[in-house]
Amino acid sequence: MKKVLFTLLCLSISTVALKAQDKKNATGSAAPPPAAAAAAAPQSAPTAPPVDPKAGKFKFEEETHDFGTVPEGPLAETDFEFKNVGKKPITITDAHGSCGCTVPTWPHEPILPKHSAKIHVAYTTNGRQGMINKDVIINSDAQQNPMRLHITGNVTPKPAETKPAATPAK
Repeated sequence: MKKVLFTLLCLSISTVALKAQDKKNATGSAAPPPAAAAAAAPQSAPTAPPVDPKAGKFKFEEETHDFGTVPEGPLAETDFEFKNVGKKPITITDAHGSCGCTVPTWPHEPILPKHSAKIHVAYTTNGRQGMINKDVIINSDAQQNPMRLHITGNVTPKPAETKPAATPAK
């Protein structure tokens, strides 16, 4: 009996909700009629600010680093070395990994034109067996903003710990 009453109550609530939406659509307060929606002028997508051709420009030795096969446990670390080949200094405002296991360290002082610097990336392998496929996003005032670097590889599991055999008690 309770199940029947509950089912009837649910059906009643659904019917009332549908009728309320139909009334809104009929009065035009919730959604415009299809003809009015089609007649509305299309909105243009926001455009990115123009790139300063004299702004600093990253030139990395490599944009993807493959760690190959690494054991689970120790940090997997690498340096992404780059040169500013633009006409103005590059100031990196932020760098972050695509998850908390990927931590970049970057220079906080401006990198002058024709000067080099590096971004250090550490990947935590502990508890992360399997393929590595992570990004490091660099926000700056360079022409390539944001700049995206990649790390790849494979983490092999820790060897199973062997416990010494128990000696029988005498």
